[in-house]
Amino acid sequence: MVRVRSSLAQLPAYVPGRKLPGAAPLASNESPHGMLPGVVARLGELAGGVSRYPDMSATALVNALAAHHGVAPERIAVGAGSSEVCAQLLHSVVRPGDEVLFGWRSFEAYPILTAVAGGRAVRVPLREHGLDLDAMAEAITGRTRLVFVCNPNNPTSTAVGEQALRDFADRVPDDVLIVVDEAYREYADPALVPDALGLLGDRPNVVVLRTFSKAYGLAGLRVGYCVAPAEIAATVRKTQVPFSVSALAQEAAVIALGEHAEVARRAALTVAERERVRKRLRALGYEVPASQANFVWLPLAGVSADFALYCLSGKVVVRPFLGEGVRVTIGLPQENDTLLALAADWRG
Repeated sequence: MVRVRSSLAQLPAYVPGRKLPGAAPLASNESPHGMLPGVVARLGELAGGVSRYPDMSATALVNALAAHHGVAPERIAVGAGSSEVCAQLLHSVVRPGDEVLFGWRSFEAYPILTAVAGGRAVRVPLREHGLDLDAMAEAITGRTRLVFVCNPNNPTSTAVGEQALRDFADRVPDDVLIVVDEAYREYADPALVPDALGLLGDRPNVVVLRTFSKAYGLAGLRVGYCVAPAEIAATVRKTQVPFSVSALAQEAAVIALGEHAEVARRAALTVAERERVRKRLRALGYEVPASQANFVWLPLAGVSADFALYCLSGKVVVRPFLGEGVRVTIGLPQENDTLLALAADWRG
């Protein structure tokens, strides 16, 4: 019998947000506004070229990202969504048995990808639904190789501020890689949530991770990237699955990156809806932490699954985390209204 790695025997599979035809999809943190106009116009023209391999180096995309962020192209590494870039980073620095540290609950792919890379996940409990950076700093040991800081945090929607993030980075040893995951950056208030690239981007042990899956509306095409010190980015590129970012995805990401005003307009619509939804939920008696993402968190503990099933019966799909809470993506106004009506009925 073929022997598989024992460390993977009990590894849970990543659970995607459920899809149900005809239901409001408020489980996966996607943009409800569809693809950007420029992307739609161009993809049809490109479809005939998919019989050829894409540019493995994603040269045009890397150059566009470098110009966008004002950094050298050598500091950019791309992947099929930020999840693949997380894996690339882990494979770049983690040896068997090394520790990978993150707040918990946070992005559920972190422990899965850590185990696949041969590392040992160290989960640091949240404090008031947010990352406890002091506790995370104290949990670092000589075996720690990488720390994920999801800011804003998925699924709890909370974020840490500039001083807290700077103080944390100051406490992390130079040989530990800090990965600031900013998948929801476009929905955060810049007065409250720092741009980690501007704040910490000059440090040799800091990587900033971003994605086109959320505000840029390209979740189905899978494009993510990191901005890192050049020597780290070079290693990350070596760990990428060959040709993992398709030609369509590369081209779409370049176009989307150029549509700044439309991305900002759509993000502002989502933020306005987020605040409306949060205000109404709180008026209904729900605890809802302040959100800096395109979703809200309902810490419903033991009734999380029941709430999710009730929403499903009303054709709204939300994301339960059993025994902890429910993550509700902000959708279009009518979808949010349906969710709010169900939440009101649930309270009775």
